[in-house]
Amino acid sequence: MRTRIIVFPGSNCDHDAMNSVKNVMQESDTEFIWHKDESIGKNVDLVILPGGFSYGDYLRTGAIARFSPVMKDVIRFANDGGTVIGICNGFSSIV
Repeated sequence: MRTRIIVFPGSNCDHDAMNSVKNVMQESDTEFIWHKDESIGKNVDLVILPGGFSYGDYLRTGAIARFSPVMKDVIRFANDGGTVIGICNGFSSIV
């Protein structure tokens, strides 16, 4: 399963998500994607938007993260029926 984990400035659950997917689920095709990238890549099966304190919780993190370049592709992926897991304030990035 090809999994991509989106990393935002200050997020702190991205490495936990990577550990869970690679070591617990034993899915080796897992990569971090920096929020300023414009694409999640091809043939992706799962995108994870980790929680933590991306941009600081006092700044309405999802409202800011939603405008990161990669989010256009994440939204396209979700609209095409792709599976997206949003954790904590990672969830508010896509809604």
